[in-house]
Amino acid sequence: MVGYAFMGAAHSQAWRTVNRVYDLPARARMALICGRDAGKVADAADRLGWEAYTTDWRDLISRDDIDVVDVCTPGDSHAEIALAALAAGKHVLCEKPLANTVAEARAMAAAAATARASGVRSMCGFNYRRVPAVTMMRQLVADGRLGVIRHVRATYLQDWIVDPQFPLVWRLQRDRAGSGALGDIGAHIIDLTQYVTGQRISGVSAVTETFVKERPLPGGSTGLAATADGNGPDGHRPATGTVTVDDAAVFVARLDGGALATYEASRFATGRKNALRVEINGSLGTVAFDLERLNELEFFDATRPAAEQGFSRILVTEGEHPYMSAWWPPGHIIGYEHSFTHQVRDFVEAIATGADPAPSFADGLQVQLVLDAVGRSAELGSSWTEVEPALASVAV
Repeated sequence: MVGYAFMGAAHSQAWRTVNRVYDLPARARMALICGRDAGKVADAADRLGWEAYTTDWRDLISRDDIDVVDVCTPGDSHAEIALAALAAGKHVLCEKPLANTVAEARAMAAAAATARASGVRSMCGFNYRRVPAVTMMRQLVADGRLGVIRHVRATYLQDWIVDPQFPLVWRLQRDRAGSGALGDIGAHIIDLTQYVTGQRISGVSAVTETFVKERPLPGGSTGLAATADGNGPDGHRPATGTVTVDDAAVFVARLDGGALATYEASRFATGRKNALRVEINGSLGTVAFDLERLNELEFFDATRPAAEQGFSRILVTEGEHPYMSAWWPPGHIIGYEHSFTHQVRDFVEAIATGADPAPSFADGLQVQLVLDAVGRSAELGSSWTEVEPALASVAV
């Protein structure tokens, strides 16, 4: 694995757990973790359960005993690492968004298609697909329980950079992150809604905003709990840098199946910590998911007699619900980290059985094309912008 911070810890939890929970045709061995700081990555290796560590990701690529490379770095290094790993015959799991640019994502999707012909698998890490309630939500739509899909409504709201004194971490720099709230959390709801509905976003009209344009430089940690450097040029005020990404993105969209959609991604929604919500309205019913109640679905069945209609709460903890048979008795809820375990489960099973895991790099490219269209629309005063076509083989 390359990277050991927030996503590195989440992925490590999944690799440690997956074979202890699921009976899979292959067993994961956590051989080597990579990070640039020798001291920090050594500590991470011990804490997260890795056998050894290195400060050069090329060490992972060169070792014959390593079959899988898991990329958990900032977006500016995704393409270089993933392309090298695929060329070396390694299976690759890469965090979302797939890349920082459409050009990088196209190159990665093309390389993945070439590697696939040799039995090398790749997957983009949109973990929320693996929340059992979300997977069930997709099944309800696919089974026709909602009828014709008419509206899609998606929000992902956080507040961790509301304080203007929060430092200029890498997620606030375009050259490292590619975009701000749009790519960081907006990518999740783009992928999730397309996955649930089976429809792709075909065009958008968008607006973005950067509310705090200058921030103190970081003084140590560059994660979500970073602190500012108190030693500025004059000895009192911290040095500052320019925020080069969006703080919030809002857009309307049309899906290729005819549905109208609204999306909002913000890291300035004061009081909202990790509030992802998706609602799908169809001719026969509605289904809604809230990440802060991730074991539940709200379902309205309009085919029932009028006197019996109303939103019902489905507790998604039964053994027949997606992924749940390996966990606890009904009613015993699971959490955020389980989505990563489910992701690794599906990836390992696909590798071992020669199947194609999803979401693929082609799916990641398609999300990147939507992000690009949103960015271009915002730059052009919210003008209607078509989403560029992806590879012919892309399937959602």
